[in-house]
Amino acid sequence: MRPFFELLKKIIHTGIGKSRFLMASVGLGIAMLLILVAIQVHSNFNQLLYSTKNQNETADFLVINKKITNAIMGQSGKSAFTPDEINQIKTQPFVQAFGLITSSRFKVVVQAPGDLHFATDMFFESVPDSFLDVKNDDWKWNAGDRTIPIILPSDFLNLYNFGFSLSQDLPQISQETVKALPLQVVISNNITSEQYIGHVVGFSDRISSFLVPASFMSWANEKYGTTREAPISRVIIKTPDPSSPTLVKFLDDNGYTTNQDKLKFSKTRLIIQTIVSVIGFFGLILLLFAMLVFSMFIQLIIASCKREIQLLVMLGTAPRQLKRYLLKQFVPLYVIIGVVCLLLLAGLQYVTASVLAKHDMVVSVWPGPGVFAGTVLVLGLVYFVNLLTVNRYVNKES
Repeated sequence: MRPFFELLKKIIHTGIGKSRFLMASVGLGIAMLLILVAIQVHSNFNQLLYSTKNQNETADFLVINKKITNAIMGQSGKSAFTPDEINQIKTQPFVQAFGLITSSRFKVVVQAPGDLHFATDMFFESVPDSFLDVKNDDWKWNAGDRTIPIILPSDFLNLYNFGFSLSQDLPQISQETVKALPLQVVISNNITSEQYIGHVVGFSDRISSFLVPASFMSWANEKYGTTREAPISRVIIKTPDPSSPTLVKFLDDNGYTTNQDKLKFSKTRLIIQTIVSVIGFFGLILLLFAMLVFSMFIQLIIASCKREIQLLVMLGTAPRQLKRYLLKQFVPLYVIIGVVCLLLLAGLQYVTASVLAKHDMVVSVWPGPGVFAGTVLVLGLVYFVNLLTVNRYVNKES
C-alpha cells in the first residue's frame, strides 16, 4: 500500500491534480455555504412572521369587502356578500376566525355639545366583541338604556383635529376629552325619531367604522330599520399571516379588497422568497459542479495508478481495501469544509440577529437545526457520489 500512497500524494501535488483538487474543495465550500445560507434565511423569515415574539396583534385582523367598479356602481346588491361567498371565505385555510359586520338600517345624526358646533350624519356598525381591540367595562347595552356606548376609529379624530378643526377655527380635542363629552345621537326612520346620549368608550386602530354593541344594533334595526334585512357588505377575519400570498391571491381572484397597508408586505415577501430560492438554486448548481470535479479528480488518480492497482490486486490486496483507503483521503476534507461553513454561517447569523434586535425584531442567535441537517445531508450526498465513483473505476481498473 505504501507505493500507492506515495503515488497518490505525488499526483495530488502535481499541477493538474492540485488545481482540480483546489477547485473541487472551493466549489464544495461555496456550494455548501450558499445552501446553508438559504436554509437559515428561510428559518429567520419564518421566525419574523410567526414567532410570538414578533407578532403584531392588530395586523392579524382584516376587514374585507368587494371592490366597487364601474360595472356595479348604482347596484348596491352586487356589493353584498351572498351566503355562498360567506361560506367560501369561512372555509379558507388562512382564516382563524370569522365575523360579520352588521350595518345600521336607520338614519343617525350625531352632534357634539357646547361650542364645538359639530354635527354630522353618521352610520353605525357592529362586530362580534372578540374582534375588538378596545376593552372597556362600559361596552354593553341593554334594552331601555338611553346611553349608547360608541367606539370611534382613531383616524376620525385625527381628521377632525388636523383637518376640519383647523379649517373651521375650532378647538382641537384629545381622546380623553371626547370620552368625557356626551354626544347627542338622533336615530330616525321615515316615521319616527328619538334622541339618545352617545358615550365614546374608546378608539379603534383595527376597524375604521363607528361601532356600537351588537345588542343595540339588533334592537335598533328591529325598531327603526327602514328595510327588512341589511345585506352583509363587509366581513372581518383573523388570519395568522396578512401578507400570505395565498390570501392575497384569493382576494384578487374574487374581486375582494381590504386594508392594502396590511397586504403590501406580500410583495416584499415574494421577493425575499425568490431571492432565497435563487441562492439555494445556485448552491445546488455549485454542489453538482463540485461533485463533478471531485469525480473527475478521483478518475484521474485511479487512471494514473492503474498499473499499481493491478499490481496490488495481483499481490492479494482486495479492491475493497483500495476503495476504503482512497475514500479516507477525502473524508477529513469533507469534515473540514463542513465545519468552516458552519462557523462562517454562525458568525453571519450572530451579526444578523444583533442588527435585527436593534429594530425590535427577534431571530435566533444561533443557526437552526435545519442548517445542521443540511450540512449532514450535503456531506452525505458528496460522500455517496464519490463512493459510487470509486467503486466504479476501481472495479474497472482491477
